[in-house]
Amino acid sequence: MRLSFITLVLAAAAKIVAAKEDLVQENTYFNGKKVPPLQELTPDTFAQDAGATKWMLIKHYSPYCPHCIDFAPTFQTLYEYYYTQSPGGTDAEDDFSKTYEFHFATVNCIAYFDLCTTNGVKSYPTTILFKNGEVVDTIRGVKDMATLSSLVEKSLNEEKPGSRPEEGKLSLPSPGARDWPPKEENKEDANTAESKDEFKVEEKPQTPAEKTEEKPAEKEADTELKRDDVTPEEPKIEKKLEEPTEATETEEEKMPAFVMPTYHIPSIVKPASTGTANPNGISVDLNAEAFRDKVTLTEDAWFVKFYAPWCHHCQALAPVWEQVAKSMSGKLNIGEVNCDRESRLCKDVGIHGFPTIYFFQGGERVEYEDLRGLGDFVKFGEKAVDVIQGVQDVTLEEFEALEEKEEVIFVYFYDHASVTEDFMALERLPLPLIGRAKIVRTRDPRMYDRYKITTWPRILVSREGRPTYYQPLTPQRMRDVNSVLDWMKSVWLPIVPELKATNAREIMDGKMVVLGILNRDETDSYQRALKEMKTAATEWMDKQIQQFQLERQELRDAKQLRIEEAEDRGDSRALRQAKHIRINMDMSDRKQVTFAWVDGVFWQRWVRSTYGIDVANGERVIINDEDNKRYWDETITGNPIVPSRTSILETLGKVTATPPKIKPKLTISSIEKVFFDIRMTFVEHPYLCGASITGFFLAALIWYRGRTKRRGGYFRVEDTQGIKDLKGGLLGGVSSNGKAD
Repeated sequence: MRLSFITLVLAAAAKIVAAKEDLVQENTYFNGKKVPPLQELTPDTFAQDAGATKWMLIKHYSPYCPHCIDFAPTFQTLYEYYYTQSPGGTDAEDDFSKTYEFHFATVNCIAYFDLCTTNGVKSYPTTILFKNGEVVDTIRGVKDMATLSSLVEKSLNEEKPGSRPEEGKLSLPSPGARDWPPKEENKEDANTAESKDEFKVEEKPQTPAEKTEEKPAEKEADTELKRDDVTPEEPKIEKKLEEPTEATETEEEKMPAFVMPTYHIPSIVKPASTGTANPNGISVDLNAEAFRDKVTLTEDAWFVKFYAPWCHHCQALAPVWEQVAKSMSGKLNIGEVNCDRESRLCKDVGIHGFPTIYFFQGGERVEYEDLRGLGDFVKFGEKAVDVIQGVQDVTLEEFEALEEKEEVIFVYFYDHASVTEDFMALERLPLPLIGRAKIVRTRDPRMYDRYKITTWPRILVSREGRPTYYQPLTPQRMRDVNSVLDWMKSVWLPIVPELKATNAREIMDGKMVVLGILNRDETDSYQRALKEMKTAATEWMDKQIQQFQLERQELRDAKQLRIEEAEDRGDSRALRQAKHIRINMDMSDRKQVTFAWVDGVFWQRWVRSTYGIDVANGERVIINDEDNKRYWDETITGNPIVPSRTSILETLGKVTATPPKIKPKLTISSIEKVFFDIRMTFVEHPYLCGASITGFFLAALIWYRGRTKRRGGYFRVEDTQGIKDLKGGLLGGVSSNGKAD
């Protein structure tokens, strides 16, 4: 785990935590001998303690690092094993330390970051061997007992030559062992007992409070639970026994098929609820003071309508809203605000039209933008109630059951290293998803395996069982709620959503849409057509991803060729330029193709007037390009596109070609198309259009001025009068007729 800036942020809090942990650390026992807690070094005591002994093996770690958590039992057991040895032939507990002048210690790098930096720590965990306060050897990462022991034995032999066993003959305990060699209580089944340990599921460690309550007589018997509070990992079941005994088989039969690892989830304190939601089943009239006390300053969920008494739409909605309040009795608070009376409150909320409906919870809100029938309101309210309960933790079986009911599911993966900040960011995500998708979290290792999760935390969306991953991996990016929500909005629609008035802009704008015009009343044909469209959508998405990856690979190969060519020529400048070539991994610059379907009976008038299709004549598919006001409804052979995988895919490839191989039709008239093209030209190329118009006016002005000069301007002289005559007459000289003035 590499050092990061977050280390500095956590340092102050970690110092307090480390101080509290020192108060609850207790002695452990190994081979029946008491072992004091590992010495924790600080910047104030490091120089003194490291210089007070000849040898000191120090583990530098972070309490939040999962690798450090994995390494903790190994280092602790190594310390206990050597500490309890008696090379001097006495039973003194500190005989090993005095004989070899060898001590063990730890440094919390979150609490004492500067000290770890001074010691050259660049990753966690790092184990450093000091001799007389100077660094002798360094081991980075998680190492096994044998690697650490070899480093210790080398130092002990240097201190007392010939006092240690020969290399390779030292028997070492396994991490977490309490006795070594193990006590053989049952000599006949010694090997069996050892086999059972391999199938043992580690239990949840006790908290310091539980340790304090133990009776003294039980301490020696329960030393397994008295170790440092290390979060357990996933139970590992090793199957390496060549000849399992009868006892082993019995133990294996008793073992459950799967045991969920027990992780400590940081608790998030929320304000207490003010009571039962909507006990009377009525819509509460809220003024500014009541809105502040009941909605803004509490954690209670409210569904609030902002209206004006004179608004006809508000008057039509009033009886429906009363029924919503009755339907959500005891489940969700329903309220309403009269914006004529509470104009300041409505202005602060940002109300610009009536009626406007918002869902509020815990100081956050989301606007209701769906249809406004009773069933639509109740459906939204029930999903909102589900969100109030928090993000559900699911296992693999629960997730598979959820997939049968939900089209879009966001999954948040976490492990024992996840901290409070991760869960606080997660709790802010469900509110905008109400009515659109469901979000759950999981720590089930089988879910990790299913979606190939190797870093935590991680989030993905599953649509029809097809995963799409949120690309950023760093904890800081995962806690950026706005970035995560922006990504969620781009993928929260199903693979083939239904086109409605509320989501039409979201589906159609900026995309090429394969739109199925289906008849919901014909159940069999509708289900068959929808299945064909989902299959076509999945295959098209796979094809586009493969094509995108192939193109990027070609760019990488071209970059590598330039690098190799520059290296062969020894051209350092060309080499730098080649290495600075960036490969664009973003697909957003491409024209996106999406799939959707529309109820051809409900939207019959719009479908007929826009595309000239009547669902009564059969279900059809059109490919719509809303940005350019055009569509395709025929294949390359001139036949109508029907909702089948073959018909859609063979036509889509020809339509997306540049230029399209099939002539499109227009959704507007020819005259409208001319004005539309002019407008789009100004929108897409504003500077070019501005320059063109400016050039046109300049050209017109120059032409006009030239035409004026050719005509002689506004003051004209007779062309028959000579220049001499003109000059003499104007200057008062003698005119051509010989007379003078």
